[in-house]
Amino acid sequence: MKIAVAIDGPAAAGKSTVAKKVAEIKGYTYIDTGAMYRAFTWYCLQKGVDCQDEKACCDLIPEVNIELRPDRVVLCNGIDVSKPIRESLVSSNVSYIASYKDIRLFLVEQQRKMAEKDSVIMDGRDIGTYVLPNAEVKIYQIASVETRAIRRYEENIGKGMECTLEEIEEDVRRRDYIDSHRDFAPLKPAPDSVLLDTSFMNVDEVVAAVIEIIDKKLAEKENA
Repeated sequence: MKIAVAIDGPAAAGKSTVAKKVAEIKGYTYIDTGAMYRAFTWYCLQKGVDCQDEKACCDLIPEVNIELRPDRVVLCNGIDVSKPIRESLVSSNVSYIASYKDIRLFLVEQQRKMAEKDSVIMDGRDIGTYVLPNAEVKIYQIASVETRAIRRYEENIGKGMECTLEEIEEDVRRRDYIDSHRDFAPLKPAPDSVLLDTSFMNVDEVVAAVIEIIDKKLAEKENA
């Protein structure tokens, strides 16, 4: 049975980590929408464009070609940007890029085409509300700001990236505000989404919870 799973939630909620693991277990195709916005952000920075200048950023759309390979390598115009798109400068600017309507429309079109091919699990900010409003399973994954900041801090340190917990927490709060207050497709739970608070759960527990939600929804669909 072909199925689409949408996982939404704020920055650093662990959506991508969980979605990747669930995809491996269930045999779904994982689509990292956040990586697409990060790749576009990376390109803007490489071109020396101010990420808060909406027109200048949107003017770059015809120049950008983003690919997500099955091995999870992210390509921007043929360049492997899998590592640089996770750096702090990209992280601190990606919410601006993601708030621009023309860029969202450009990337959402690609995301929807990807979802037409196979069973997919896609995570982001507006998957269940805008990108895949008809997804069979919608999950809104949250965690406290403090928990999310610690997770991102530990992740960055593990990658050898210099940062402080205070900086990460400030960035998380700022991104929450930008994502939830943008005019077009803001961050918010879909009315039919399942709320999953992961503040006191480890990755394996979250993965198990998500799979349980998926299996329950599939059973309901088969019995309908």
